[in-house]
Amino acid sequence: MDKRSKIILGVFCAVLLAIIVTEITKPRPLNWRPSYTQYDKIPFGCYVLFQELESLFPKTDITSVDQNVYEFLVNRDSTQKSNYLLINDHISLDRQETNQLLKYVSSGNSVLISTTSLSYFLMDTLNIKLSTDYTIKENTLKASFTNTKFSKKYVYDRGLYNTHFSSIDTLNATVLGHISFQSNNGILDGPTLTEKHPNFIKSKFGEGQFYINTIPQAFSNYYLLNGNEEYAANALSYLNDEPLFWDSYKKAGRVIIDSPMRFVLNQTALKWAYYLTIAGLLLFVIFKAKREQRIIPVITAKENTSVAFARTVGSLYYQNKDYTDLIDKKIKFFLAYLRRNYYIDTTRLDEGTIKKLAAKSGKTVQETKALVELIQRLKGKKINGPEPLLELNKKITAFKK
Repeated sequence: MDKRSKIILGVFCAVLLAIIVTEITKPRPLNWRPSYTQYDKIPFGCYVLFQELESLFPKTDITSVDQNVYEFLVNRDSTQKSNYLLINDHISLDRQETNQLLKYVSSGNSVLISTTSLSYFLMDTLNIKLSTDYTIKENTLKASFTNTKFSKKYVYDRGLYNTHFSSIDTLNATVLGHISFQSNNGILDGPTLTEKHPNFIKSKFGEGQFYINTIPQAFSNYYLLNGNEEYAANALSYLNDEPLFWDSYKKAGRVIIDSPMRFVLNQTALKWAYYLTIAGLLLFVIFKAKREQRIIPVITAKENTSVAFARTVGSLYYQNKDYTDLIDKKIKFFLAYLRRNYYIDTTRLDEGTIKKLAAKSGKTVQETKALVELIQRLKGKKINGPEPLLELNKKITAFKK
């Protein structure tokens, strides 16, 4: 390595080291990403709730489930009644998971789901629909319970989607709570109206029940530590004291990196240091290889000799004046053209073939018949002159246009 390369590499390493130190020492911005995992202490994680579950359910065994719904419920002990708790912005259940969850509830268990978006299969079975009123500016909503023991209204002002039930099965569902918010029907300067919709329901299914809530943010660290912890406690109070399964699989913040580098890739500073190192090495290899690469010889493209070949063959026929052979080849090429383009059987050029060819080519029957009769006439002659060849070429060219 020459002196200049060493200087460039040293400067690059110094810049890289400065970037790493800056990334490590700078204060981290607050992460408002929704997570809902039991490990995340960010605003929309569920670390506080998971830690407080033991005080909310002191006589209950709490289990964190790292499997999907289907795998876990298939292998569980079905003789013991239990509760299943799923909290996330979006809970997507495929048909197998939905069927297993329905079977679980039907046998006398309870499921509490808090989400803003639920899979179609489950909503269709329970005959419910969710709706979200999107607003340009972040809105404030108030949540309340229908139970008179829970008379307080809880205010939520960040990270909400105004999601509520637009339709429920009134025969099997009971409204447990509502949300109210200000709406102007999408008109910026329009009148502001207060809307109130159900957001927390109990839906019976078989011997068990679903509890579905549309404010998963209410169970996050941010609101539990800012005076709204009673709402989450009251919502969870509808569950009994049987064993509680906490879903850790269907979470937005679930770690799914299986690489041996997962620790490095989970740390922002180390991750960027790793990527910059790889990028720097690639740039060094590319520029180094470019400098020492041998000269690539210029290879001229081969000349297209098709036209010259055609002229040579044509001049040979012209000198020999073998018009009969030219007419024979012209007819063969034309018949092959008819078979390839119009799927015409050219073994018999009778009246039926003429009509079929005229219909497929768009030419008149008279024009087609004249061309076919000329072909039949020339095929029968053993000696031909230049005039028949010119006439045949003229008619074939006109037919192909």
